[in-house]
Amino acid sequence: MDLFDHAAQDSLEKNAPLAARMRPRSIEEYIGQEHIIGEGKLLRRAIDADRLFSSIILWGPPGTGKTTLARVIANQTKSNFETLSAILAGKSDLRDVIDRSLDNYRLYRKRTVLFIDEIHRWNKAQQDALLPFVENGTVTLIGATTENPFFEVIKALVSRSRIFQLRGLHQSELLHLLHKAISDPVRGYGQLHIEIADEAAKHLANMANGDARNVLNALELAVESTPPEADGIIHINLDIAQESIQKRAVLYDKDGDAHYDTISAFIKSVRGSDPDAALYWLAKMLKAGEDPKFVLRRLIVLACEDIGLADPMGLVVANNAAQAFEFIGMPEGVYPIAQATLYLALAEKSNTTNAYFKTLKLIEEEGTGNVPLHLQDGNRDSSATGQGKDYQYPHDHDGHFIPQQYLPKKYLGTTFYEPTANGYEKIIAERLANWRKQQREKFGIATPVLYPDLPQELIRQFMRNMT
Repeated sequence: MDLFDHAAQDSLEKNAPLAARMRPRSIEEYIGQEHIIGEGKLLRRAIDADRLFSSIILWGPPGTGKTTLARVIANQTKSNFETLSAILAGKSDLRDVIDRSLDNYRLYRKRTVLFIDEIHRWNKAQQDALLPFVENGTVTLIGATTENPFFEVIKALVSRSRIFQLRGLHQSELLHLLHKAISDPVRGYGQLHIEIADEAAKHLANMANGDARNVLNALELAVESTPPEADGIIHINLDIAQESIQKRAVLYDKDGDAHYDTISAFIKSVRGSDPDAALYWLAKMLKAGEDPKFVLRRLIVLACEDIGLADPMGLVVANNAAQAFEFIGMPEGVYPIAQATLYLALAEKSNTTNAYFKTLKLIEEEGTGNVPLHLQDGNRDSSATGQGKDYQYPHDHDGHFIPQQYLPKKYLGTTFYEPTANGYEKIIAERLANWRKQQREKFGIATPVLYPDLPQELIRQFMRNMT
């Protein structure tokens, strides 16, 4: 770098946005993430001792300090530090880094730490190209991603890395960062006279949504757009703060973690009978641009999976909401969605439809039994084969019920479905108990054979296999 390059670089740094100027340069300046870099924590000890031998992946939402932490490591390590952006770099760029890394180790016995920003942007082939050099220690990887690395990074890289999840900054941490920027005379606004009202500072910190970059950008806009008053002081009040940050940007990527986490929170709130929480997550999704039809499809599934026969109207309401939405669209279509959400959240709950998966497990383990002869189709040649013979038509009997064999013989008396005592299922339970008693008495079965409940993880595995 010559004199002119140095001057240009110095000017660029001085005129950089406030968020860039205030980026911490050492671990002591770093704010937040105490759960991973607090005193005595594993990553903090590795950084302080410059002994980052294993690769790491930093995972968290925007503005939580992933790139900053990587730069802190770069400033404190004696290793050669290389940086790539997965958005811009390809295999040839990686090859250049690997060549330099090999040269540095061969000539100077100097290790290389490679930081890859937005590593989830690399496709599988590009990540595969990196793997051998992480595996043999040519580079120590620091990957940064806003997406869940267990889904977006190949398993081989994940298994060779420690995953550190960064969280959105707390309001107190954002306030500390904001006041530090106001008082810093070199990188911040310490050379100016700025007074910010407490409610204005709290508004900026609250609306930043845990994003350090967001709060600093809002502060910069407030300061740069507000002239000093007669006393020479720049006064930032609540009105100015509100204009500077305007509204909170809803963190929501329809293909990313926020999408899956939010719909998960929505479904769990409805399942957990909390209408207030359900409406909160619904509003977040629709505000962020989620497809209302996706939400309605999930409500229809929930009506069957988590409510079922405890309130059979749940499915009717959810399905009618979907049809109503098709008819009227947005914005009025939010009403049937909200109504279905409230109805399902307040409905009696039952997950007994999962009895299906009990029968599926039995069939997968033992195969399918033969259809009893009297249940077979008698429209072919029943006189010769006996198919359908001896079948008793229930509607010809009192109560429209007659005990007879419906399961394969070896499973007679086995019960998969067990109604709860909730809602309509309580009525079903009494009726079903009577029918099952008559069945057992007819076939001499002393007690029912209860098929064990299945863990939810096994049910989810069945669903994955089916899709």
